[in-house]
Amino acid sequence: MINRIELLAPGGDLERAKTAIRYGADAVYLGGKKFSLRSRASNFEIEDIYKICKFAKEYGKEIHVVVNIIPHNEDFEGISNYLIELEKAGVKAIIVASLTIIKIAKEVAPKLEIHLSTQMSSLNSETVKFYESLGVDRVVLGRECSIDEIKEISNNTNIELEAFIHGAMCANYSGRCTISNALTLRDANRGGCAQSCRWKYHLMDNDKEISIPETLFSMSAKDLQGSRYVKDMIDSGIASLKIEGRMKSSYYLATVIKTYRKLIDLINEGKEIDYDYFDNEFSKAENRPTSTGFLKELPDENYHLYGINGAGVTHEFVGYVLDNDDDYATIEVRNKFVKGDVLEVFGPEIDNKDFVVDTVINKDGEIIELMNKPMEVVRMSIPFKVTKHDMLRKKRI
Repeated sequence: MINRIELLAPGGDLERAKTAIRYGADAVYLGGKKFSLRSRASNFEIEDIYKICKFAKEYGKEIHVVVNIIPHNEDFEGISNYLIELEKAGVKAIIVASLTIIKIAKEVAPKLEIHLSTQMSSLNSETVKFYESLGVDRVVLGRECSIDEIKEISNNTNIELEAFIHGAMCANYSGRCTISNALTLRDANRGGCAQSCRWKYHLMDNDKEISIPETLFSMSAKDLQGSRYVKDMIDSGIASLKIEGRMKSSYYLATVIKTYRKLIDLINEGKEIDYDYFDNEFSKAENRPTSTGFLKELPDENYHLYGINGAGVTHEFVGYVLDNDDDYATIEVRNKFVKGDVLEVFGPEIDNKDFVVDTVINKDGEIIELMNKPMEVVRMSIPFKVTKHDMLRKKRI
């Protein structure tokens, strides 16, 4: 019997969480304003958590909330009431990195599933068995596990397992880096990571600089892209494949989630997989080089971004469909495009389909040929049916 594996995706705010659900995620994980890492993500007020739980229920999907702060004494204030509210809202699970928060949750909100965060670096069967004995419902394995280790842990434990398949990697053991705290007093384990590994550094030998001024030193890992291991993950019997990226854009999420949704469904149907096609689809959203992380082998220097800082910016995403009638689609412009460009439409119910930009009309009823005002709403002739929430991007020629 084929394992119906969960596709778990991030949602940095209400609209991005809705995008994740529309584009094929089985569940979405998100953070509240307190008790979660990724403090620079927009994150959710409790009212918005109620809203997204209602929205997810309409689609038959589920919401997980990140409560993965490594708490100091003062961080426990309000935690009980917060967990009670999450349970009332209809949240399925909380993702935690503190045994004390596990204890509190079981006492005050027993309907919440407990998922142990990757921050705890669970890398072996005995560790997973220990957390199972504490009543944990699922363990999110450390990103440092290979595919063989994931299979072995799955074969030797009874608890649900979750593993990362896509997104940013940590330069240290996930969640255990102290560079940010040392350099900026922003604690990565309390939601304040400054991503210091992605900065550019001057390397000095006493008073002499030994780095190359044109390519200063950085030390971050390449992003994970594990599509070629999805079938192995399914066969291993784990419960969930996780996409990292609570700070990523709606376009990034839509592209990555839809691509994994299609890949998982084809595998479940026993279809032959053209992995080059999927690599190309993922590349339409990537803004950093990727690797297979620890899944294939122990990473060496080729898995890191020495000398590369930050992420490139892609301008492929040019429009968001707001509405459609028989003749024109209403489009919210996101990046520059012009008459004659070849655009590609993709969406929750439409695979890649391209057309040549012809007639575009602005709010004043004027025909325009240059669309370069972000968030401007225009009407565009598209020679096939599109629907609200579809996206337009420049087609690679």
